[in-house]
Amino acid sequence: MPTMTYLQAISAALRDELRADDRVLVMGEDIGVFGGAFKVTDGFIDEFGPDRVMDTPLAESGIIGTAIGAAVVGMRPVCEMQFADFISCGFDQLVNVAAKMHYRQGLAVPLVVRLPSGGGFSGGPFHSQNPEAWFMHAPGIKVVAPSTAADAKGLLHAAIRDPNPVCYMEHKHLYRRVKGEVPEGIEETPMTARVARPGNDLVVIAYGAMVHTALEATEDLDGASVEVLDLRSLVPLDTGAILDSVARCSKVVIVDEANTTCAAGAQVAALIAEHAFEDLDGPVVRVSTPDVPIPFSPPLEQAVLPSVERVREACRELLAY
Repeated sequence: MPTMTYLQAISAALRDELRADDRVLVMGEDIGVFGGAFKVTDGFIDEFGPDRVMDTPLAESGIIGTAIGAAVVGMRPVCEMQFADFISCGFDQLVNVAAKMHYRQGLAVPLVVRLPSGGGFSGGPFHSQNPEAWFMHAPGIKVVAPSTAADAKGLLHAAIRDPNPVCYMEHKHLYRRVKGEVPEGIEETPMTARVARPGNDLVVIAYGAMVHTALEATEDLDGASVEVLDLRSLVPLDTGAILDSVARCSKVVIVDEANTTCAAGAQVAALIAEHAFEDLDGPVVRVSTPDVPIPFSPPLEQAVLPSVERVREACRELLAY
């Protein structure tokens, strides 16, 4: 299998789908002639033309609204929000139109919204958020968050071929920092969790960029056997895999880059408390970003985002409990 970066894997998935299915189109701000803010769609307009690689106005509500219309008449649009933060401008179209259309009218809405999310590059409060929990609360939307290059490609294939609206959370910090072997052609990754590293003394549950933070923090942790569970999908949430890891390991640390209150990690913690209390040998510990905007200043940003050191210390304290 070829080795690709996380960004190249996303680009490859889009190319595969555009070549395989004339119903697939991509749209967003500067994705055509310019090739996208992060160059994910660089060269696409030359191969597929402006009717399938559509530069749009700076209007997220218009982008998503147009994509909904295309989806319900049989197209498979993939929208790019230039930064995940900007989805707030299209929130109504996504949660009150796309998410409710099957319930109200029985219509499929095969729409993917690509959301470049997360911090770690001094983007400040308007370019660094992790808004995935907003959409976990809206019935009718699926939410996926790959951590590896292979899953970035496979989950995007799965999202494009799904009949439901899917928020595809792609972490910007991983674009050119993570690489790995990636299957060629169209191979869907299931929307289930995967064990990134098996263990039995403690499990760290994470998704997206935080999977790599968790793996580094627990690589050699005082001889302990630490499992790392990569959620990959937040909706649907793989409750079976979560509860299986908890039953096997008995101690749980949840790492979530989003702000602490009502984050995806809070839902996982509630699930464990409700269904796996008897399996626990200690409190469920969360490592997340405090409820503050993400600072521009690199030292301040580093101080608020979950770090390898914070995760390692949380694991050590829980192992000693």
